[in-house]
This record gives sequence, C-alpha cells and structure tokens, in this order.
Amino acid sequence: MKAAVIVFPGSNCDTDCWHVLRDVLNIQVDFVWHKETNVGGVDLVVLPGGFSYGDYLRTGAIARFSPVMQAVQEHARQGRAVIGICNGFQVLLETGLLPGAMLRNRSLRFVCKHIYVKTENVTSLFTNRLKHGEILKIPIAHGEGNYFCDEQTLETLEQNNRIAFRYCSEQGTLGDEFNPNGSLAHIAGILNERGNILGMMPHPERSSESMLGSGDGRKIWESILSAANV
Repeated sequence: MKAAVIVFPGSNCDTDCWHVLRDVLNIQVDFVWHKETNVGGVDLVVLPGGFSYGDYLRTGAIARFSPVMQAVQEHARQGRAVIGICNGFQVLLETGLLPGAMLRNRSLRFVCKHIYVKTENVTSLFTNRLKHGEILKIPIAHGEGNYFCDEQTLETLEQNNRIAFRYCSEQGTLGDEFNPNGSLAHIAGILNERGNILGMMPHPERSSESMLGSGDGRKIWESILSAANV
C-alpha cells in the first residue's frame, strides 16, 4: 500500500499523519506539495488538519483551488481512498467531494480536547476493523467544526448509512452536552455515496499510539490497510 499526504501552506498535522503511516503502520508514504498536479498513483490520499491558507475567506475555501485538488478528485473518481481530517474535511466539503458545510463552533471558541465518538458505519474501508456502536477516544482541535447540511441531505446520509461517527459520551450517549461544536445530528464524520471518501473532524493520527493518551484512532488506519490488502 502507498499513501500520499497533501501539504498546503498552513498544514500542521501533515507530519503527524506521515509519522503514523510510516512509523506506526509501516506504509510507504510521501508528502505531496499543493502545487503538484498528480498524487503519484497511490492507494490513499490524506488531507491533513491545519489552517490551509490561513483559513482566509473561510476554512478550506482557497485550498479547494490548489492544483493538486484536481488530482485528488480524479483519484477519488477512480474509487481510491481519500480521508480528510479536520481542515482536510473542510476542504472536501468546499470541493464538493462531500456534502454539507462547516459553521463556527456553537461556543464561538476554538476547542482542543479529547472527545468520544460512536461508530455508526462498520462496512466502509475506513471502519471495517470497528464494531457497530464502538466508542473511540480521539482528540479534536478546531474552531469551525459545526457540521451543517439541509434536511434532504441529512435524510440521505441517514438512510444510506453514510454517517461514520457521532459525538457521544464515554458510555455512548448522544446529547448536546457531549457535542463539542454543535454539529447537526452530532455528526463527527461522514462518507461519500461510493464509500471511498471519509471526512472527520477528530484526529485519528493524534490517537494512534497509547503514549498520546489513546490508541483508538489506529483502528481507522488499520481498517484502510486491511481493505487495501483484501
């Protein structure tokens, strides 16, 4: 398996993703600068967290026009895996590879802490190593993670099992008090219709080693690797 981590001006989680893929999972991985026009025929493209282009205009709004994003879209059209984490999720929404939009956190403050998410989909290539309802402890770090979409889009996501994760309590309870940003339906991550694109606000790369306080995020990377080796 080969992977590419896209680097935009302002990315700050690119090295974290690269480290987990290379040093934890022993996957061949390269950085790809945003001005490149191809991703090298890899199996997985990672759009990392950070503040691409300083979040000018709004999160992900400028990054969507980077030359490399045409290659990312073609990679996705071929059915290959794409994961967008935090700012990467925001870029996927702006590009139209995933539906919906991100609003400012309900608190209007930047939130950085460990939270819990409940696994809703266990059949995707990103979640096949998880159990339905499994609770993951994963950190977040964002100011605009309040996912929103119209009623029809939400209904489509619900009916087609495209909600990958929801914010919850440590015991798996859903509620506004466990939703760190006000996301609609407590959504923390969604899939595209084909199931080869995942966008999520929590950072699995920051929870892939127990020394960081949780190794739960590693299961997401292992799911991708497992699907690639089928």
